[in-house]
Amino acid sequence: MLVSSYSKPEFDPYENDDLVLGGDPGPWPAPVAPGPLAATLSLPGSKSLTNRELVLAALADGPSTLRAPLHSRDSALMIQALKALGTSIVEAPASGDFGPDLIVTPGELSGGTTIDCGLAGTVMRFLPPVAALALGPVAFDGDPSARKRPMRTTIDSLRALGVDVTDEGRGRLPFSLYGTGSVEGGELEIDASASSQFVSGLLMVGSRFTKGLILRHTGTALPSLEHIGMTIDTLAARGVVVENPEPSLWIVPPAPIAAIDIDIEPDLSNAGPFLAATLVAGGSVTVTGWPKNTTQVGAELATILESMGGKVSFTETGPGIGELTVTGTGTIHGIRLDNSSELAPTIAALAALADSETVLTGIAHLRGHETDRLAALAAEINALGGDVTETDDGLIIRPRPLHGGLWHSYEDHRMATAGAIIGLAVADVQVENIATTAKTLPQFPQLWLGPLLGINRRSADPLGLI
Repeated sequence: MLVSSYSKPEFDPYENDDLVLGGDPGPWPAPVAPGPLAATLSLPGSKSLTNRELVLAALADGPSTLRAPLHSRDSALMIQALKALGTSIVEAPASGDFGPDLIVTPGELSGGTTIDCGLAGTVMRFLPPVAALALGPVAFDGDPSARKRPMRTTIDSLRALGVDVTDEGRGRLPFSLYGTGSVEGGELEIDASASSQFVSGLLMVGSRFTKGLILRHTGTALPSLEHIGMTIDTLAARGVVVENPEPSLWIVPPAPIAAIDIDIEPDLSNAGPFLAATLVAGGSVTVTGWPKNTTQVGAELATILESMGGKVSFTETGPGIGELTVTGTGTIHGIRLDNSSELAPTIAALAALADSETVLTGIAHLRGHETDRLAALAAEINALGGDVTETDDGLIIRPRPLHGGLWHSYEDHRMATAGAIIGLAVADVQVENIATTAKTLPQFPQLWLGPLLGINRRSADPLGLI
């Protein structure tokens, strides 16, 4: 059995600039698993939590310290944007393994700047309401692919709140707004059926509105309710109690946002490919620092992977945290699953290698993520010999023998990691632009090749990525 363990990197995870900045070093040969796994690893902080805590810390009534935050392209864009709006963010000695802690000190919000959203939904949807509290003009733009992502709900909601927004009718990036230093707030109706981030972005700023915020969703079913729950919990930890008297109604009173010091949980969705690898290769993988209770959608991996054939155990190692271990049994079963959200690419990759059909539903909103993930997953699995059918709100995946080929990433970090999962079992899979994983996990190639698979970085480094 292949044995590998991991806690703290013995290398600089940022030594390859192209990887960190999202450059493309060329197709990445996804390694076939050399044998059953026996890996223990830790992972960087949650992107969803890091960017929420950065926003709330910037709006708080004093300095906050974020311990073990994520350092990735998405978080770097958020930090850069908040600094441009007048927030002080400085590094402090690291309490985790993946980069420094952050001390965030609120400043007077001011405009006269342009925000680069990159491809980060949390930046493009969380920061316009913050910028509305600034004084002066703020422009928003991002990567070419970001201009395809739904933004009309943010733009329309700001206009309904009395903010001057200019988008030339696009309803997407680029757009600009002119902040007057305050927003009255009050009652607001929006259609957030394309993304829960529209709700979260308004909830986080609502307590800073003069009259608070009474927010109602008027569209079809809301996706990713867990992420709204995460937003409500992060606000509660800072003294802002959001009432949710019915499923599509939220009441945020005007209130100060408390400054706090907080530990950022590891990103459980990013743990998905590593834990899924055991179902493909056999053996076991343990992720340390797993929270016993969390609002992260990645916590659902334990139930999902068990349903697909894995054995899952949790060992408590300290107050509220422990180690989650997934062991492969030699089989991967198909599954019927509703609303798998951001876990869908990982599940779809496993489903392509399963022994029976998988039906994923309730994920139509994934068409508006970094790419149309439903179309992308269907195209890439089918290109390797698979059998995937798109539906209105999901995918039907029927296993077929797969062969090697180029797996396109579509500048989408979760598409890239899905290709790596399939490559564990299928020879000659080449993942286009593995560097796109820098969006939320810059260390992915190093962790995949070294701690997970036990491949020595000096003897197996075909592209100089590790």
